Amino acid sequence: MPEITFVRGDATTPQGRGPKIIAHVCNDIGGWGRGFVLALSRRWPEPERAYRAWHRDRAHNDFGLGAVQLVPVGPRTWVANMVGQRGTRTGGKGVPVRYEALDTALTGLADRALGLRASVHMPRIGCGLAGGTWSRVEPLVTGRLVARGIAVTVYDLGDPAGNRAGGPARVGG
Repeated sequence: MPEITFVRGDATTPQGRGPKIIAHVCNDIGGWGRGFVLALSRRWPEPERAYRAWHRDRAHNDFGLGAVQLVPVGPRTWVANMVGQRGTRTGGKGVPVRYEALDTALTGLADRALGLRASVHMPRIGCGLAGGTWSRVEPLVTGRLVARGIAVTVYDLGDPAGNRAGGPARVGG
């Protein structure tokens, strides 16, 4: 089976040829303003605008844990806003990431990526502000995307080998 490719770099400038989807984790309360989303917003205004509208109109759409919103940002590039985080703070109730919701979102992302014949690019999703561990997230990415033949590249701003054991990434997700 193919494996995830780990590279040092910025996930907002995905490498390689062909259609690309940049995937990241959003919260379920409409908050956008810390972590990886700041890098997205510096590059493109569309993902934030689409996410905020999606949340605002949630009574009339599929917004919620496990949902995926694909936002075009270029001729063959999309950003996948994946709702995989409950709230924004850690505390007595544990970390904000919801692995079950992330698993559901990755399944939906896989269907979209296959339909577009796109590769998927991401930071270590769910492991920054969401508080998750890569040792829990990596098997979900492998099982839902890589196992279906989708090329996945994970970007680290720092040394990729230094984060592989499951610690939080330097780039939020």
